[in-house]
Amino acid sequence: MGRAFLPAWHCHNPVVATITEITCPPAYDVPMIRLRPGPYDYRRKLPHYQKFDRPLFVTFCKRTKDPLSPAARSLVLDHCLKGNGRTMHLHAAVIMPEHVHLLLTPMRNAEGWPFPLKDILKLIKGPSARHINMLTGASGALWQDESFDHVLRSNESFKQKVEYIRQNPIRRGLAASPGEYPWLWVEPC
Repeated sequence: MGRAFLPAWHCHNPVVATITEITCPPAYDVPMIRLRPGPYDYRRKLPHYQKFDRPLFVTFCKRTKDPLSPAARSLVLDHCLKGNGRTMHLHAAVIMPEHVHLLLTPMRNAEGWPFPLKDILKLIKGPSARHINMLTGASGALWQDESFDHVLRSNESFKQKVEYIRQNPIRRGLAASPGEYPWLWVEPC
């Protein structure tokens, strides 16, 4: 009998993949193993590093360039604030017309692991997209699948990111001061 090889299925991070199904398709005389990515694996190849109890600066964008309406921006901010104290500790958030900046620290789940960033963002992006689609009568995906995230390394970096979030609407000419922009939230000191 000849040597049989399993069809290759590449997983970006095989350490966190788990076997979910073993089947034997008719075209093969050997089983095919289907892997399910683990909670810290992502669909794309961009690296996503998450450290315990470290703040993350996160940006996610709309799929299209058309701006969110004021009512839609309010909905997104509400969904960001809903996760505060549940899955994340939110430090600052700004909802811009076509993107969102968050500064957050993932909280730990019952097993002591930090909530994965992809789960935190899913709890913001999914419900906010559904509510905005209901508001506008649209359908389909609102947000890009991928997000940009950066682990902060120092208190100085933390202060700089909070200030970056505060000044974002001013730099874009959407407000004269941070207090004038209704879709900016900064954790009270």
